[in-house]
Amino acid sequence: MTTAASTLSTLFIAALAATTLLRIWLGLRHVSHVARHRAAVPDAFRNAIGLAAHQKAADYTIARVRLGLVDVSTGALLTVWFTLGGGLQMIFDLCSGMFEIGGYAHSIAFIGIVSLVGFLVGLPFVVWRTFVVEERFGFNKMTPALFFADLAKEALLAVCVGVPLLAAVLWLMEHMGSLWWLHVWLVWLTFNLLVLLIYPTFIAPLFNKFSPLDDASLRQRIETLLARCGFRSSGLFVMDGSRRSAHGNAYFTGFGAAKRIVFFDTLLAKLTPQEIEAVLAHELGHFRHHHVWQRLGVLGLASLAFLALLGYLIAQPWFFEGLGMSSRGTAVALVLFMLVVPVFVFPLSPLMSGWSRKHEFQADAYAARQTRGEDLVSALVKLYRDNAATLTPDPLYSTFHDSHPPAAARIAHLQTVATGGARLAVQP
Repeated sequence: MTTAASTLSTLFIAALAATTLLRIWLGLRHVSHVARHRAAVPDAFRNAIGLAAHQKAADYTIARVRLGLVDVSTGALLTVWFTLGGGLQMIFDLCSGMFEIGGYAHSIAFIGIVSLVGFLVGLPFVVWRTFVVEERFGFNKMTPALFFADLAKEALLAVCVGVPLLAAVLWLMEHMGSLWWLHVWLVWLTFNLLVLLIYPTFIAPLFNKFSPLDDASLRQRIETLLARCGFRSSGLFVMDGSRRSAHGNAYFTGFGAAKRIVFFDTLLAKLTPQEIEAVLAHELGHFRHHHVWQRLGVLGLASLAFLALLGYLIAQPWFFEGLGMSSRGTAVALVLFMLVVPVFVFPLSPLMSGWSRKHEFQADAYAARQTRGEDLVSALVKLYRDNAATLTPDPLYSTFHDSHPPAAARIAHLQTVATGGARLAVQP
């Protein structure tokens, strides 16, 4: 092994160990912090959320995080096996016995088998989370038949969409010279925009039923809000989220003429019309502040930078050797890069999480200007309670993992923007 390859191996193992230990330490901190605050509801929520609901949220959070810690540890071991353990080379050699090395069939089979192994290793955690953790706390509505039907649809989509896209990427990598990464980036960007356009009408209905909102009074209230906010939508829809989960949400999806607003049926059953309007105003705040486009822009620039880096690494023998591969090629480089990048970027999570939380604060402020702050506060409290969201996250864990502000900080911010600092009543 060359000196450069040996250095990469050492750096990779050190980074993987540090990242894994950091994630485990953060998880254990979160579990300990939530458990310590389990006995009492925070003062700001004492009149709105009972002790039983607060303790349920604590137990639910702890159960999910503990399962996540096992998942993280397993994922780290799988990454080591794939790379320095020789797993990728073994899969590469297996494919070489079936297809011509360097051909598209060989490359696609190699990437497909690696993806399948990763999926199968992660599947028990998905099953346990769905049918044990979610079931235990009363959230799961998924039947085994529906669960495996969803998996079959996802697999079919991966084959029908992923294989042609992968073939196009591999062709560009091999035929576009040293700037192949720029061509791949343009294709990737176009693909993501296309998915945003077709997802609402072609992909989402494969998994859920979407019905027009038939509550005339609520529809009128929402349409008035949309007109006031200058938001044009292709329709208001209710999604049968209750088929799979008791959790509730609302969102808008698509862009241009394909934008549509979607309410989970579980959300409509839990909130008043005023609260629904306030929640939707929050989502419209993301639209008004161009948060979706900002995130797409950052994602686009980051993907361009990563592809440019891959364009350099793919020509370096030490990149392959240092990560346990004696064989080289475009498909091998893609897989190695996808395994390595998360190891090195996790420490940057607070930056993205902090940016996302800033967006949430901005959307809350917008909602408080377009509707009543009291209605958004009461809606959030109901969602915290009914979704068993902990009111007492560990601050450091939240800094790394939470895209939304902690409950207490979010309510306090709403009190400031809605009333100039006066206390809003937090009611059930």
